[in-house]
Amino acid sequence: MMATQQHPILDGSPYQGYVYAYPHKTAYRRLDPLSLTDVWADEPKTGLFLYLHVPFCTMRCGFCNLFTTPNPKDALVTHYIAALRRQAECVKQAIPDATIARCAIGGGTPTYLDEAALEELFSIAREVMGSDFSAIPVGIETSPDTITPGKIQLLKAHGVNRVSIGVQSFLESETASCGRPQSRKDVATALSLLAEARFPTLNIDLIYGLPGQTVTTWLQSLHAVLAFKPQELYLYPLYVRPLTGLGQSHKEWDDVRLACYREGRELLLAEGYSQVSMRMFRRYDASEVGGPTYCCQEDGMIGLGCGARSYTRSLHYSLDYAVKPKSVKEIIADYVARTPAELSVADHGFALNADEQHRRYLLQSLLNTDGLDTARYTARFGTDATDDFPELRTFAELGLFGYDAGRLVPTPTCLERSDAIGPWFFSTPVRTLMEEYEAK
Repeated sequence: MMATQQHPILDGSPYQGYVYAYPHKTAYRRLDPLSLTDVWADEPKTGLFLYLHVPFCTMRCGFCNLFTTPNPKDALVTHYIAALRRQAECVKQAIPDATIARCAIGGGTPTYLDEAALEELFSIAREVMGSDFSAIPVGIETSPDTITPGKIQLLKAHGVNRVSIGVQSFLESETASCGRPQSRKDVATALSLLAEARFPTLNIDLIYGLPGQTVTTWLQSLHAVLAFKPQELYLYPLYVRPLTGLGQSHKEWDDVRLACYREGRELLLAEGYSQVSMRMFRRYDASEVGGPTYCCQEDGMIGLGCGARSYTRSLHYSLDYAVKPKSVKEIIADYVARTPAELSVADHGFALNADEQHRRYLLQSLLNTDGLDTARYTARFGTDATDDFPELRTFAELGLFGYDAGRLVPTPTCLERSDAIGPWFFSTPVRTLMEEYEAK
């Protein structure tokens, strides 16, 4: 059976939804408070991912549905960092034997913080949570308008080896059209500073499908970004989501995303980048991540801060999720007011039964070029993935997956349609919860 034959997975737009985690936070609901000590009691804790979330930016971009608020008052930032330390102390008391294998600071825009506040973040990760920055990969997100030579020196001093910067487009007209005014000169200055600093990994984010963008202007941005020789590139299709600036504009959108994706992919492959997923491309000479063994399908995450999620094998939990400015501010206010007792429980999230655990493992594996290690899946669950998910056989017949040395790996057609294939594997209960979620 050829991939050109009709099948629902091959029909319609390939842009149904970005599956960066399963289940999505819109499937989370209020939980009876669970002690973190009990939540983590029987979990493997020798290789955990530590994530610190900073919900602040200089602006709210028109496409952004992240948990963030622009230009907070200094007092709020101070109170938030204090709450982050308080939460870390509670988590460490509940999980004293946690060993951190990865650390990342995201947002929002962490480098919105001044150098003293950034120092405090690293102190929390190192002194409270026990992160050894000399032995583990450490990453941080930034933006062209918040990176400075002083902050770069601070990141280098703390052993940060991956910096990710959101540029989105090199054309001022395109960024302005989506509520993100930035000058190309400022972008070039920021990228030059980062390139000169020689972090082991510099990642640059771009978006295709922006208002007024064409394939030609998209390629202009790609050629511009290649001049800085980033080790990684993330190419994101634009999604116009509810309650975002673009989502409330009532404009018609010219959908050129698929053409942009295809042209961009061909250019990057020709320039020596390999494709890791639909969005991620890595340069041929990029260094390996290194550090302790970590597997996102099998190892847990400790999230600190308002927008951070934590997860064990059977429970995902976080604070509530919002996009609307008023709702975001209310959740931040609730967070900074929480007592140690309130920070020592999980009270909002999603419990994963056996079926949901299988689905999460599948989705975390299937849409990357490494694919699904079928033997490892069987060792984890005691079942065969194609028996659990018979659609996999159908999709293989359609040319979406192939078999290579015990792995079920995505084909180029599969990668192109990742955002349609991923949601296909959502369970009915998760779909229902997401549909019933009241956006705020």
